[in-house]
Parts: sequence; C-alpha cells; structure tokens
Amino acid sequence: MSDLSLTRSGLAAYIDHTLLKPDASRAQIEAVCAEAKQYRFASVCVNPCWIPVVAEELKGTGIAPCCVIGFPLGASFSSIKAEEARTAVSAGAKEIDMVINIGAVKSGDWELVRKDIAAVNEAKGPAKLKVIMETCLLTDEEKIQVCKIAKETGADFVKTSTGFSTGGATVHDVALMRKTVGPDMGVKASGGIRTLEDALSMIEAGANRLGASAGVKIVEAL
Repeated sequence: MSDLSLTRSGLAAYIDHTLLKPDASRAQIEAVCAEAKQYRFASVCVNPCWIPVVAEELKGTGIAPCCVIGFPLGASFSSIKAEEARTAVSAGAKEIDMVINIGAVKSGDWELVRKDIAAVNEAKGPAKLKVIMETCLLTDEEKIQVCKIAKETGADFVKTSTGFSTGGATVHDVALMRKTVGPDMGVKASGGIRTLEDALSMIEAGANRLGASAGVKIVEAL
C-alpha cells in the first residue's frame, strides 16, 4: 500500500472526526461538524445525545453521523445497548460504535459476547456497526476470538479502543485484527492517533478507518 502517496482528501476519507469529551458543548460539536465538511472526513463521531445536532449539521453532505454505544465501559445490559443504538439510528445515526462486554470476554463467556453484539447489530438496522474491543485489556487470543465473533455476527468493523482506558491503538493489534477478519471486513484504529506518522502506520498495518480527535492536525501535516 503506497500510503505516502495519499492526498489530503484521501487521508481525510479514512478519519472518523471524533469528539467524545463529557464536557463538549453544542458549539464545539457544531465546530467539529464544520471541520468535517471542510476536510471531508468519513464521519463525525459523538456521544448519542448529540446525534440530532450532528445529523442536522451533516445533512446532504455524505458524511456519516456516528455515535458510541455502551461507552466507554461496555458494561450495560445488552437490551440497553440495543435500545440506545435503536434510538440513535432513529435520530439520524448512520454508524454505531459499540463497546463489547469486556468482563464477559475476560470471563470466557463467549455466548454473552455473541449475544451482546448480535442485539446491537439487530437493533441498528441499516447503520454500520463497529465493535470496540478495548484491545489494551485483552490478550491476543481474546482479541482473535472477539474478531471472529464480530465477523460471524455480521458487524461491519472491529475497532481497537475507546481512547478512555489504559491504552489505544497499536500497529500490532491492527495487524492482528486485519489478519483475523480478512480483507473484506473493516478495521478501525482508534485511541492515541495524534500525528500523521501514527495515521499512516495504522493504515499500513491494515486499518481502513481511523478514529481521531486530531483529524485536522493529521490531515494538515500531509
């Protein structure tokens, strides 16, 4: 992959322009949407309560309103995650980034992991589903198993991190995820991607989407 030949617009198309801080104001959300329209990012990713604002701001642009579900711990009931996703989609979300039940993974309760993802996948309708694994908390064997379950369940992407735990995306994890899911499923690297070098290394490792709050800085560096 000749990543260094990417144009700014080509690189921007990889990026979910993200603002998930709990104290984000409406003005800040609107500013992120304006940046997304200027640079042509893939999506704007926010907390669910902001989806109506983002959907209105991005109407007719082709840029996807995206929101997180069960964020950042993943420890909600599956029924609550499903309803959260359903409500977000009805408010205009086109992409859903859900956090898995990390405790179920650590307990080896793979049936609960499967049911958790499946509940959100069914509830989100035509929206794309990204499954956040929180890779910093998992062993490689657990990451592989989650990837397999996410793929079997019909998710569109596996995603590394929330950015709110003990670590973010690594080249190792992205490469492992890409190897496990194959060439046709999405892999999203997120958490700690702050520079052009970070972005290009993740793309080279196999990511076809990047979650970043530093999207403007990254694209401007190219």
